[in-house]
Amino acid sequence: LMRKTGIFPAVLATRDIQLQPHLTFLTWLYPITETTVRFAVSSGSQSAKNLTENPFAGVILFSLDTAISVYGSVKLVIERIEEVKFPVSVFELSIERSEDNLFPGGTVLGPIPFAHTGNLQKASELDQIVIKALMS
Repeated sequence: LMRKTGIFPAVLATRDIQLQPHLTFLTWLYPITETTVRFAVSSGSQSAKNLTENPFAGVILFSLDTAISVYGSVKLVIERIEEVKFPVSVFELSIERSEDNLFPGGTVLGPIPFAHTGNLQKASELDQIVIKALMS
């Protein structure tokens, strides 16, 4: 399902300590193994805070003909990627279960259209740094 490019949108679901849900649009995501996914978020984000307080999360992945949710426990693997000018943390999700989210007669026509805006060179350089950290 997951392409090894590491740059494609997904949605991260976390919960705070009062079990209130929080959703985040992810673009830094990389499959490590069949049962392990790494992703990066801003260190000061609500998602990062939630994951340090409640280490369970879900990610929904979209691809051609596919919408899969994966759930599991999360651990912090890199507190801050030093090469990035602002705080970015890397988390690792150990997939404990997955489910198909497509209903009969429905399909996904392809990946979520996503493009960087602004300085494309700097965005590309940032993506390369973060994906390298995810792969390590």
